[in-house]
Parts: sequence; C-alpha cells; structure tokens
Amino acid sequence: MISNKQTTRICLWSGPRNISTALMYSFAQRSDCKVFDEPFYAHYLSKSDARHYHPGAEEVIATMENDGEKVVQDLILGSTDAPVLFFKQMTHHLIDLDWRFMAQTINIILTRDPLEMLPSYAKQVQQPTLHDVGYAMHLKLLDYLQELGQTPPILDSKQTLLNPRAVLRQLCEKIGIPFEEVMLRWPAGARPEDGSWQKYWYDVVHRSTGFQPYWRKEGEFPVGLRPLLTQCQPYYEKLAALAIQA
Repeated sequence: MISNKQTTRICLWSGPRNISTALMYSFAQRSDCKVFDEPFYAHYLSKSDARHYHPGAEEVIATMENDGEKVVQDLILGSTDAPVLFFKQMTHHLIDLDWRFMAQTINIILTRDPLEMLPSYAKQVQQPTLHDVGYAMHLKLLDYLQELGQTPPILDSKQTLLNPRAVLRQLCEKIGIPFEEVMLRWPAGARPEDGSWQKYWYDVVHRSTGFQPYWRKEGEFPVGLRPLLTQCQPYYEKLAALAIQA
C-alpha cells in the first residue's frame, strides 16, 4: 500500500459536454493510474433540484455514496495501491462541501467555448442555468486554488483536440508526472469505471479510439440559449486566456 504522500491525486474540474470523459480514458491508459468517474455526482444530485431533471438521477443516487465528505475521506484522500489517482469531476458538483481537501490534490480546470458546449448540453437538459454549466464556479474555484498558493493548469477543449500530444505533454510536466504515449489512444467501447449515466452521455466517447480532431460545428446558435451564452462568455474568456496552448 502506497502512503498518501507518495500518491499523486489529480482532480480534473470540468463542466458538462466537455472532453472530460476522453481525458479520463486517456489517463486510464497510463501504467501507473486508476481513474474515477464523477465521485461527487450523487452528493450533488441529493442536495440540489438537479435530481428532477438530470437523466438517470435516481439510479445515480441509489448506487453511489451520497455523502460528499465521505467521498473525500474514503476515496479522494483514502488509502490506495496506485501511484496516480485521476478523479474526473464536475465543478458544479461542489456544493455543501469543505473545499480544503484540494490542498492535498493536484487540480486541473477544463473548459470549453460555451458557443459549442451549450447547444450540446441542452439536448439532454432543457433550459440549463449558469450553475448547471459550471462557468462561474470555475472562476470561483480558480480564485480559491490561487489562495491556496496553487497555479492550476487550465485546459481548453479546442486546444487539447488541436494537438493532444503537445497539450498532454505540457500538462504532465506541469503536474509532475511523465507523459506516456499510450495516453493518446484507447480501445473503443465502455470502461468499467464509467458511471451509470454513461448510457445518456457517453455514446461519442464509446465510439472513439482516441482524441477526435477538432472541428467547429456548423448551424445557427439556438435563440433560447443566447442569454445564457452572454452570461457564460466572460467567464470562459478569462479561463481560455490562461489555458495551455496547442
């Protein structure tokens, strides 16, 4: 068993409809890493009205730990035999939690242009709010981590997809682990770590065998999402300016 001080514990703080699952699959290919899929999801659903509109919410609540503080102590900071732990997280799940555990984790922020993200998310969650999509919480999290003395690496989905090798190599250097070429490819299909919600959200990543080339989707942006886009854009622009470049 590896002691807590010898284990690299990585939290990837993302918003929905990003490339967070692809990054989880990427890290799962490493020779030294165990991955975990949104361990705070049931905590979030049990403490918010999202349980009424997230697909599969009741199954998540019934099959996962609902107490976020137990998740922190037993899983995120718990004993492990793996040199590296990777936790795919959603920033908007950080409600009614003591954030101080982040002083013991390496934290990465992942963002995506809301012009591309919002139409994708609205296919599953109608009339999303600013809290649902996590942009404001990303800035709050960044401020908190900086108060802890951390400079969290920031990933932008577009930059990552433009050159996965270059961005992941820079990321690994920043977080103090060696880059492994195997992080760029994975077998098609589901992984055992996938959450129960995979049947609603993971169809694209299950068909993939690596990071897909970036392409901007064509089509008119939905009029009903324009007010939310206006809210999200300033937060995204602040993060994008700090992101690792391809």
